[in-house]
Amino acid sequence: MTDKTYNVLFLCTGNSARSILAESILNEEGKGRFRAFSAGSQPRGEVNPHALKELDALGYPSTGFSSKSWDVFAKEGAPEMDFIFTVCDSAAGEACPVWIGHPMTAHWGVEDPAAVEGSEVEVQRAFAQAARFLKNRIIAFLSLPLESIDRMALQTRLRQIGAMEGSSAAGETA
Repeated sequence: MTDKTYNVLFLCTGNSARSILAESILNEEGKGRFRAFSAGSQPRGEVNPHALKELDALGYPSTGFSSKSWDVFAKEGAPEMDFIFTVCDSAAGEACPVWIGHPMTAHWGVEDPAAVEGSEVEVQRAFAQAARFLKNRIIAFLSLPLESIDRMALQTRLRQIGAMEGSSAAGETA
């Protein structure tokens, strides 16, 4: 077993909901073996309060998050990422910065809970579902034998995780 801490960046267009949920969940579930970050191509500038409410309800950290540009992580001196996951279909199709170190990438698309219109209960249900789908992917990711799996097999497994229940790219194969 290695003592390496893996850096993971979750990307979404607005960096206000899904990527924030994933960042908090991985930082908690990764138990120091992973350091998660989140960013967006067009950050909204604020974190969606429903995302923070859902994190709090699930017992995950819900403070200290900010909506920021992915450019922050492409600059010199930024943490070198080992993995980058897009969690929204828009970010997956955008031209990303060149990442230092050639991290492994995969698309883990989940429907945008912030786009749900309806009652407070319906909106919160959408955030709960997004958090559940992201947590399931993160738990599957954490079970991978990162130290012993070859790069090609790992890339295949990361894409399979992205196709798990709740994939916003239903019917698509990576």
